[in-house]
Amino acid sequence: MLTTVILAAGQGTRMKSGRAKVLHEIAGLPLAAFPIRLAIALGSDPIVVVVGHQAADVEAALARRFPGKLRFALQAQQLGTGHAVMEGMKGLPPAAPHSRVLILYGDVPLLSLATVQELGRVMDQGGHALVAVTMKMADPTGYGRIVRDSAGRVERVVEHKDASPAERAIDETNAGIYLVDGAFLAASLGKLTNQNAQKEYYLTDVVAFAAQDPRGAATVVVQDPMEVMGANDRAQLAELAAHDRATRNRALMLSGVTLIDPAVTYVEPDVVIGKDSCLGPGVHLRGKTRIGERVRIDTGSILTDATIGDDVEIRAHSILEEATVERGAIIGPFARLRPGAEVMEEAHVGNFVELKKARLGKGAKANHLAYLGDATIGAGANVGAGTITCNYDGYGKYLTEIGEGVFVGSNSTLVAPLKIGAGAYVAAGSTLTDEVKPNSLAFGRARQTEKLDRAPALRREAEAKAAEQKKKK
Repeated sequence: MLTTVILAAGQGTRMKSGRAKVLHEIAGLPLAAFPIRLAIALGSDPIVVVVGHQAADVEAALARRFPGKLRFALQAQQLGTGHAVMEGMKGLPPAAPHSRVLILYGDVPLLSLATVQELGRVMDQGGHALVAVTMKMADPTGYGRIVRDSAGRVERVVEHKDASPAERAIDETNAGIYLVDGAFLAASLGKLTNQNAQKEYYLTDVVAFAAQDPRGAATVVVQDPMEVMGANDRAQLAELAAHDRATRNRALMLSGVTLIDPAVTYVEPDVVIGKDSCLGPGVHLRGKTRIGERVRIDTGSILTDATIGDDVEIRAHSILEEATVERGAIIGPFARLRPGAEVMEEAHVGNFVELKKARLGKGAKANHLAYLGDATIGAGANVGAGTITCNYDGYGKYLTEIGEGVFVGSNSTLVAPLKIGAGAYVAAGSTLTDEVKPNSLAFGRARQTEKLDRAPALRREAEAKAAEQKKKK
């Protein structure tokens, strides 16, 4: 059994923000979401998040993102990390035999699953009461040091300010992340005191208690200190985000995805991309976007919760939100697909075309400057430049149905509810309000009138009017 306690109560004053530190984001996720996802991946139950500063906001944001997965504990006063764990353990049932508690931090997002699994392996192998994550640093200034005895066994953690010159020379530092035997932790928390200069309960004292226990304490040294780096200010937040992006993008490239410029390609953790797809510079893939194989997404395109089939081309600076694009379709450049848009196989959506709750059938085309909202467009239809579906009358939304093989001429206005039958032809510049039967030709424009030789007179009248206005000034 594994219980995870995630400490997320701090204010984060160095962020200089009106928002709790653990709600600041990396890769579209709040910082606290990263340790929660890690705990879920480990099968931890329960997962307890200790909240304090802006507790209601933090709890609401995390509960919304992880419904039914979390318990919350309130640390009303921040009296140290030991006190936070005490608050987190309140209300939990007594530790069962072989139960363990994993202690994580809401502002440490890059800890890997492999590192935490290694904590468990070391505990299994040695039967230790506690296993801590540590790191070795060329300059450990400010960090607590792992003090060992002459046999190399962990004795305690000494904070930098309390360390002797010999202790400050130690390069193994404490990350504050622990896997602890549940019964031992419960007993150790009962022994913590705040008899120190800060009047706080230090979780590091539990390491010393473990060293005194017959089972002892052990460590797992991370090779990359970024794994245990916290985001204390916005500069560190950006540094962590860059490292996270580089790690994720490298994994994508090793899986068979081409990133033309990985340093400026942004792919969130839940995105899935098929092999032989290619992402251009400045591409953002967000949420639960799914990309098929052999897809090309060009510069500056942003996809959120989109589903993209195989062999699709998304040209530069296109925006897709909760949209579906089927195999072989072409989108953009500068296209926008809003929620509910569906583009079927081999259809084309061109520059400055916007779709909202619209289904563009197989092989259909809307190549230029169109708005298609609340519409179904049949297979093989062609929608000309400047066409709009007038789907909203100020009170309700209405459907436009365009049949298969319809040709809609440029600058047409289709006033919903409207149905245009298969094979019909709509003349350019038409405004249509009535149903068009299949294979019909529909005109909805005013009759053209021509007055011979009237243009010179109009110019003279305009010039005279302008001169008169100039005199008045």
